[in-house]
Amino acid sequence: MILGKKPLTLADVGEYVQKGETKEAVLEYLKKFGKVSKDKADKLKEAISGLNNPKIKDESIVKIIDFIPKDQEDLNKIFLENGLNEEEVLAVLAILKGN
Repeated sequence: MILGKKPLTLADVGEYVQKGETKEAVLEYLKKFGKVSKDKADKLKEAISGLNNPKIKDESIVKIIDFIPKDQEDLNKIFLENGLNEEEVLAVLAILKGN
């Protein structure tokens, strides 16, 4: 039974896997594709949420953290349905470069 739904970064998933029954395939996937530690992911999530931009939903924040886009073009791929303007994009990229 599903009690709730919450988007998780790859760093969050790693923490849950460590607490539960360890599955080697999941840990290998996280090691290969996870770009940031749990602490860094939490800091990024807090900083991006702190922008208080209604266009940036939790699901988008998780994607941003998991992909760590390097430029405006990559970041806009995450926001296909409700694009960010240049100022908003620069604010997110500044957070990513600063952390």
